[in-house]
Amino acid sequence: MFGLTPEDWAQMLGAAERGEAPAVPWELLDEMDGLERVQRAGDEELVRARTVLIGLPSFYAIYMLHGLFMPDNPRLAAMRARIDERGLGPVLDRIVSLSPTPRQFTEGLTACLGGMLDELYEALMEQLAADPYLFRIPGDEHGAAGFMDTWTRTLQQQTRVPSAHAR
Repeated sequence: MFGLTPEDWAQMLGAAERGEAPAVPWELLDEMDGLERVQRAGDEELVRARTVLIGLPSFYAIYMLHGLFMPDNPRLAAMRARIDERGLGPVLDRIVSLSPTPRQFTEGLTACLGGMLDELYEALMEQLAADPYLFRIPGDEHGAAGFMDTWTRTLQQQTRVPSAHAR
């Protein structure tokens, strides 16, 4: 990305985490949107933005998997509500990517510098810390295993091909 190896990025981000001044090749990013905002950000802000950018995909996956017959419970509904009440579902859809291009990475990092995505991430992390058992169905003593069993059965039921005799 930007002509840098993964090792180069790891060194720069590690230096930022340690409070050192990494040599960031800003000239390679001159054409990217949000460059000025990223350049003005301090090391701590950049590390925090990276944390948010890395952390949001997990919450987004939980948000989207609800549409794939994932069992629901009050914890998951509350998490989706935090995203929905802020109207950030479509924003996360734009920002979160499994394999971002350099432009998407820069846009995502810029979007995560403070503001609404940082606040959303913090709210979701607080909710998770307060009630970490997201994958439990009320009344099922099997915990996450019971949750996954229920989801797997539901998916299997939804994907069964009707037999030719049933027509």
